[in-house]
Amino acid sequence: MSTSTSMTTVSENSEVKLHFALKLEDDQMVDSTFDGDPAQCVIGDGSLLPGFEAYVIGMTQGQRQQFHIPPEEAFGQPNPQNIQDMKRADFPVDMPIAPGLMVSFSDAQNAELPGTIAKVEGDWVSVDFNHPLAGKTIIFDVEIVEVMNAN
Repeated sequence: MSTSTSMTTVSENSEVKLHFALKLEDDQMVDSTFDGDPAQCVIGDGSLLPGFEAYVIGMTQGQRQQFHIPPEEAFGQPNPQNIQDMKRADFPVDMPIAPGLMVSFSDAQNAELPGTIAKVEGDWVSVDFNHPLAGKTIIFDVEIVEVMNAN
């Protein structure tokens, strides 16, 4: 039984098992599945950012490739409007507040909204709600383990 090329080439709606690693340009590892089980997703279902999917489409089963993805195709550029100044009194008294600290808030729909303390000045705390990888070029190392038809 022969396998058609379309079943082994990644396309929109393909179900794919893949290994991936996300690194920054300074070689800092952000995430990787290479030491464990491959990730599984359907291309176009929102599991992968559209910018990442665009690089995977057209790859074939068994292929491994590395891509440099610019911020605009990855996590976007930082938006200055996503930095909010808050009163120190709005934080728990016993919470250590320092630049770089990740904090979590709830939005109006009670969804978790993570932020990073950008700076502390007197009674004011600046919280950056941009994605931590915003503005960064991502090195996307991907290996297509298996391509299946989506149900």
